[in-house]
Amino acid sequence: MTAVSLSSSLNSAKLSSHRFLADRNTIVPLRDLIRGSSLCSRLDELRGRSALVLTRDQLSAALAMIELDGVCRRLVLWPSDLPAEQVSSILATASIDAIVSDASGVQVDRAVAYFVSSGSHLTPINFRERGSHRTEWILLTSGTTGRPKLVMHTLSTLAAPILAGVTVTRDPIVWTTFYDIRRYGGLQIFLRAILGGGSLVLSGTDESTTEFMIRAGTNGITHISGTPSHWRGALMSGSARRIDPQYVRVSGEIADQRILDDLSQCYPRAKIAHAFASTEAGVAFSVEDGLAGFPTSLIGRPRADVAMRIEDGSLRIRSTRMAVRFLGEGSKSLTDNEGFIDTGDMVERRDNRYYFIGRKDGVINVGGRKVHPEEVESVLNSHPAVQASLAKPRNNPITGAIVVADIVLTDNVTSRIRASKELNSTGALKTELLDFCHRALQPYKVPATFRFVESLAVAASGKLLRRNA
Repeated sequence: MTAVSLSSSLNSAKLSSHRFLADRNTIVPLRDLIRGSSLCSRLDELRGRSALVLTRDQLSAALAMIELDGVCRRLVLWPSDLPAEQVSSILATASIDAIVSDASGVQVDRAVAYFVSSGSHLTPINFRERGSHRTEWILLTSGTTGRPKLVMHTLSTLAAPILAGVTVTRDPIVWTTFYDIRRYGGLQIFLRAILGGGSLVLSGTDESTTEFMIRAGTNGITHISGTPSHWRGALMSGSARRIDPQYVRVSGEIADQRILDDLSQCYPRAKIAHAFASTEAGVAFSVEDGLAGFPTSLIGRPRADVAMRIEDGSLRIRSTRMAVRFLGEGSKSLTDNEGFIDTGDMVERRDNRYYFIGRKDGVINVGGRKVHPEEVESVLNSHPAVQASLAKPRNNPITGAIVVADIVLTDNVTSRIRASKELNSTGALKTELLDFCHRALQPYKVPATFRFVESLAVAASGKLLRRNA
């Protein structure tokens, strides 16, 4: 199965009446997209252009992506969390000459040829007029360490992990995701729904977790994805039980054993999977055995589409799913001389399994010794009193830095502490956590202090916010 374009894939599929795209206000049957358009006559004006998809809501972005793939020469997807002041530099770097938006009054650079609007209202149009360009898909990295990088994909590289595993089923599949579909993780779920015969319920940018989960349950979702931070938030809010999925996918951050076990307990009939992927390297693998980490057999195993190796503790990937290149003058090479991408994700072998321990560029330097905050968090999160944690550095005149940790306690522990008349109840818990860490970590990795907090900051990407930590 090969996806020429999203619209042609829909046209060739036998679309049943139950397949749809939905947000909080609108449901669009997918079969309506075969002969309907939200861009209408503008499609001809956009043919062969480089367009920036700059929409407020995800449904408008989804419709624009379906209609413009195969029409535009290049599509740049703008996530809702990126600051507006970065638009001008992206316009220049990507040679943008059109902007597709659902918002009035968008300020555009004078170099942009024109402005068009996208919305959920569909007007009849002849499908054959849509064209067959091989569209370049440009995704932006999170930009948490500076200006975001522009990563070029094609529909083939984006869809490779999806089309390889597409199976025909009579049961309707309804996907949803906490992710923004304009980022790689969310785009993968969007494509799984469109190319894999399913429907998709889109989250709202200003929608609470509880509101989203209630709406997902109302729409009968069967498959759902998110980061561990997304899931910890849902479990803490109690809204996780608003849905009854068949399949739960975890990605974007290290999936420790605690979050996998919590999800298995919450959704006993669901298959729980955790996947590794990045904007540059694409999807490398998915693990469905309920255990953290991944089997050592995946490394060096001959596979037609993905090869993986470990070098200096860092996971490296070469596959047909990788991005084509970085976009922009002076951009570094995507791969090494052998075609492998260094993901920067550090792993450690224990028996017959590799475990992720953190990012190469995220270590805390404690007197010349490296500490991965994710490793500390994994230990803390395994304690029954801890719901979530964030390890971070604090300046120290002797070692340069020490490790400290913010901790969100489970609801039952928090309630017990509030009800307790013992003034040292939190002090005893801190001592218990300190002993717990000493049993699992080397002394320099053990947090010097713990701070109990009500919540942890999470970026729009669904990952723990580590900037300025």
